[in-house]
Amino acid sequence: MKIALFGATGGTGQQVLSQGLAKGYAFRVLARSPDKLQPADAVEVIAGDVLDPAAVERCLTGTDAVICVLGSHGSAAPVEAEGSEQIIAGMQRLGIKRLIAVTSMGVGDSCDQVPAFFRVIMQLTLKKIMAAKEVQEQLIRDSGLDWIIVRPGGLTDGPATGAYLSGTDKSIKATRVSRADVADFVLQQLLDDRYLRQTPAVS
Repeated sequence: MKIALFGATGGTGQQVLSQGLAKGYAFRVLARSPDKLQPADAVEVIAGDVLDPAAVERCLTGTDAVICVLGSHGSAAPVEAEGSEQIIAGMQRLGIKRLIAVTSMGVGDSCDQVPAFFRVIMQLTLKKIMAAKEVQEQLIRDSGLDWIIVRPGGLTDGPATGAYLSGTDKSIKATRVSRADVADFVLQQLLDDRYLRQTPAVS
């Protein structure tokens, strides 16, 4: 299976890439800064921006599924919504159906799964990013694709443990979870229809 990966230079994206390679997957990656990625035989890197439809289509061409782990940092304008719009449009043109996207607990109907103090932080410092993720999720829901939206709790750089909670039960609360564990769950969704067109949490 060849996977188009968007957001590969971020912490979670790097975990998806390394774990996916270990499982035998091949990747085509779109990156604005290709030098941030380690060369690998099964990785084809496309230099470009996710807001550029031509670059997105080059990354998607010839792939079987898409993993989107777009993220925003610092003062830059959030790219989650506009980037996902370009990815979805490209997938629809090329007939690619499977989309696994990572957003966040606290988005949509998972708001009550996040501690009250973090909801305050989201409103004070992450308002634009969370709003972009809300739009991103709605675009995915309306896409007609075979999508799964993965909502992790607070991300850490810890090792993979396999001891995380996951699922659609609203009793799952947002706690700290390693990017490595999130990547493990994301890769499982490539071949598992259990959460098709659902929004499982990982915590």
